[in-house]
Amino acid sequence: MTSPSPKKDEEREGLVIRDRRRIDPETGEARERSAKDTASKPSGESGAPKPSAPSADAEEVAKLKAQLEERTADLQRVQAEYSNYRKRVERDRVAVREQALANVLTELLPVLDDIGRAREHGELTGGFKSVSEALEATLGKLGLQQYGEKGEPFDPTVHEALVHSYSTEVTETTCVEILQPGYRLGERILRPARVAVADPQPEEDKQESAGEENSAEE
Repeated sequence: MTSPSPKKDEEREGLVIRDRRRIDPETGEARERSAKDTASKPSGESGAPKPSAPSADAEEVAKLKAQLEERTADLQRVQAEYSNYRKRVERDRVAVREQALANVLTELLPVLDDIGRAREHGELTGGFKSVSEALEATLGKLGLQQYGEKGEPFDPTVHEALVHSYSTEVTETTCVEILQPGYRLGERILRPARVAVADPQPEEDKQESAGEENSAEE
């Protein structure tokens, strides 16, 4: 009988038997799987599938879109602020110009009053007449307007009543005489028209007047 060769003895000694049973036959409990077994398990046999992470391109596109929306909103806000600033500057410029012009025209109103009185008395003749007419035309081009007519309804916002009376010829408070004309620059009142006003005569006075007339006729 031949003895086993040294090579076969070495192969027997190198043989390793691994128990891959998941249930321990002695205890009956489940065994913990080693890292090697887990690594060697095919990917198709794993448990619940792992959720797929969003691609890098989609994340980059979303990030760029958010930045674009933010920059667009900033640009729109800056544009709106600049537009409001320009409008405010323009309003202030117009207001300063109107105020300066109103101050100058207000200082010239006494001169216009003198010209008006001279015209009423027939003293507006010769070279003085030409100069006064040129002055009035120039002030009219600048926007100065004269107002105040006899017989127009009294308006406390544009008229100043200096004389008050009653009259049977009016049905509302009326300007019966213009003592001094008023002047306006656009919607701005530079000087109210100074007037004499008359209110409708009260009913009691009307009845007394009618009684006196009847007595006189009798």
